[in-house]
Amino acid sequence: MTKTIAVLGATGSVGRQALDVALSRGYRVDYMSAGKNAALAEEQARRFLPRFFAMADERAAGDLATRLADTEIRVLSGEEGILEGIALTEAQTVVNAILGEAGLRPTLAVMEYGRRLALANKESLVIAGELVMTRAKETGCEILPVDSEHSAIFQCLAAGQKKEVKRLLLTASGGPFFGYDRERLSRVTLADTLAHPTWKMGKKITVDSATLMNKGFEVLEASHLFGVSPERVEVVVHRESIIHSAVEYIDNTVIAEMSVPDMRACVQYAVDYPDREAGTVAPLDLFSVGRLTFARPDAERFPLLPLAMEAGRLGGGMGAVLNAADEVAVAAFLSEKLTFTGISSVVTKAFETMRGAGVSCEKSVDALIALDRETRAYTETLI
Repeated sequence: MTKTIAVLGATGSVGRQALDVALSRGYRVDYMSAGKNAALAEEQARRFLPRFFAMADERAAGDLATRLADTEIRVLSGEEGILEGIALTEAQTVVNAILGEAGLRPTLAVMEYGRRLALANKESLVIAGELVMTRAKETGCEILPVDSEHSAIFQCLAAGQKKEVKRLLLTASGGPFFGYDRERLSRVTLADTLAHPTWKMGKKITVDSATLMNKGFEVLEASHLFGVSPERVEVVVHRESIIHSAVEYIDNTVIAEMSVPDMRACVQYAVDYPDREAGTVAPLDLFSVGRLTFARPDAERFPLLPLAMEAGRLGGGMGAVLNAADEVAVAAFLSEKLTFTGISSVVTKAFETMRGAGVSCEKSVDALIALDRETRAYTETLI
């Protein structure tokens, strides 16, 4: 039977790769959403012919409706339109590849309709991990991670029982500036930062990979997804990006998942689980890889990773604070209003200033989003 999926954030990097998988695997795409890129949305809509297409930006929604006037595709508008599409879709699996805090409400909405959630929006768990996981248990929603590291851990956990897990080993490429000293880091440019050594990703996540903020977010994501404390998640720099993560068991056995670095494999696994189907990505050639190397992350030169660990220890709304401050700082860097090292300085200052409000934040969507807005406003004053 043909599988039916929905892709939220279809015009982004992960969204486009999810659609590549749909095309190669023959999945039916019933519903799609995007942000502002009406031209690409039109191209995707005409290729996949979903019943619904939602645009977060209302002006872009009007543009897309005009472009698709000769089709039967219904165009929805704004956040409410995205949520309406989730309610209306016939998809068994919803791929949430929306970037940032905007993906939180869609994550929660998917849980209300008995659909599997293929989660690429890590911010849902960074901002509101406890709330999301509690709601998943209440609704019986299946969450399959699409991040390569968390997909790998999910697969490795099949080798044992939860009580037998000692720690999770979360691999990191180290980004383009692995081994740089402070002086050299102070001179890196935007172009340098966007040149990731192994992965092809959107600009924001590429910058986060370079600062190791993305890895910090992934520590928080793993902690919530797999029910372990952040202290039991160890980050290992693995430049080749062949081992995507591993699990160490109490008998000191380490089970790892290896494959070529391609997000499409993670999307396919999330949709086809518990089955494995013929792969849409290239097979792994160990002879070509040659060697695998490992190193500890440099917490001194990349302070956002330990800051994320601190957010996990403090709990409350500190993940929301960290994410909001980072989104503002990275946007400033991408606009060349902030230096690379300025990102960590600004995020750290915002984190410390908002610590009291974050720790005491009520664990509700409205409270967390209000904290997000307050943090963004404050962080803007630091740029």
